[in-house]
Amino acid sequence: MRTLTPLQAWAAAVVAARLARGRNRPAPFVPGHAGPPPQPVSVVIPARDEEARLAACLRPLLADPDVSEVIVVDDESRDGTARLAARLGAKVVSGEPLPDGWVGKQWALDQGVRAAAGPIVVLLDADTRPKPGLCAELVSLLDAFDLVSAGPRFVCGGVAEQALHASFLAGLVYRFGPIGPAAASPGRLLLNGQCLAFRKAPMLRAGGFARVRGHLTDDVALGRLLARDGWRVAFRDAGALLEVDMHESAAGVWHEWGRSISLRDVTAPGALAADLAVVWLTLALPVMRLARGRPTALDLGLLAQRFLLATALRGSYARPGPGLAVSPFLDVLTAVRLTWSALRPSRTWRGRTYARPAVTRGARPRRPDRSAAR
Repeated sequence: MRTLTPLQAWAAAVVAARLARGRNRPAPFVPGHAGPPPQPVSVVIPARDEEARLAACLRPLLADPDVSEVIVVDDESRDGTARLAARLGAKVVSGEPLPDGWVGKQWALDQGVRAAAGPIVVLLDADTRPKPGLCAELVSLLDAFDLVSAGPRFVCGGVAEQALHASFLAGLVYRFGPIGPAAASPGRLLLNGQCLAFRKAPMLRAGGFARVRGHLTDDVALGRLLARDGWRVAFRDAGALLEVDMHESAAGVWHEWGRSISLRDVTAPGALAADLAVVWLTLALPVMRLARGRPTALDLGLLAQRFLLATALRGSYARPGPGLAVSPFLDVLTAVRLTWSALRPSRTWRGRTYARPAVTRGARPRRPDRSAAR
């Protein structure tokens, strides 16, 4: 494996350059920093079988004076999602049957955005836990940007779940850099689809979610497409105002987040191969050599860098624990899962199975058409 050292040195330099961009990170959201939104804000939540998690998302939004309406798009749920949302006071939009060529979440979002009464729309997933002030902070950036996304603090239930989640998260940081600094190009832009904000009218004119109707990783597809169109896109740290409880166990992290972690449907083959090389050479290889008792000086430097990142990631978790310290030793698993996701992407989500283009580079973003502008 020592013949890989020159390639490893290249990968280490790439990662170092990406991590160095963190020195220019914009300040994270601060509660109470922004004033009330200048226009009404509609919050749209797509929900399919979310009865167990939805209340914790809805209650703070319905009590937030900065939010004019909360819309839950019931995406053909098989549980009591719609009844719960209506009982709590949200406006419920009953999702229409999924058309051919659409992924379910995009179809739900398209319907929800069109139903929104406010000129400003905030999109949140049902597993988010927003705090008062989140929407005001998002809206405050819409004078300088056209599309705003925010990164949360993650809720992890145990050591194993947090360790695997933090390892996956470190892989994303090594591939794309930290939250905040502008991406080197639209093709390397990363967003969090759990939290987006924009003005309704420009989004509809741009074609909205109809343009990424066939993507499973719709958030990144939409952000990159709009950035190529000239939209100004921001990605900020909203950990003080937003938490997300995505998974119930380490197995959930492996299966649910791992299904799309390669971003295969929005990444060209060459870029995906480079991402795989970076993760294997800078995250997995040092741990493998350490386990054999034969680490190089570069391996030890990369391991030290990785443990420093584990410390920096404490702010990304609602309750940071020993899982963060253990996470570097799971980086080989992260490399394996990333490779698996790239070679055998899952086509099933929320009880629906999608055609191959939804998970491969073959799913091309679409230009606005008349149906998108209806």
